[in-house]
Amino acid sequence: MYPEITPAEVEERLKNGEKLHLIDVREDDEWEAGHIGEAVSLPLSQFGERYEELPKEEALILVCRSGGRSGRACDFLHAQGYNVTNMTGGMLAWNGEVAYGK
Repeated sequence: MYPEITPAEVEERLKNGEKLHLIDVREDDEWEAGHIGEAVSLPLSQFGERYEELPKEEALILVCRSGGRSGRACDFLHAQGYNVTNMTGGMLAWNGEVAYGK
């Protein structure tokens, strides 16, 4: 199993200047409608082909709309030996700044 983190904890760590590897697994239209500025987009629909682009030696925090898809992505990556954490509640629970567009 992998750890979980709350959106408030992620926001606090970003405010404290921590460099976090946030991976947003929502689809492009959801990403463009609003995402965490420091996040990188890697839609779950492309995960099978692209997950190896992710740095295996870094701690990754996965984000989606509510925490379900990012949980599935965490299951997959954890099985591949990645260090992953799921952001519970997803963007629905995010109260921090939001970036828009690509």
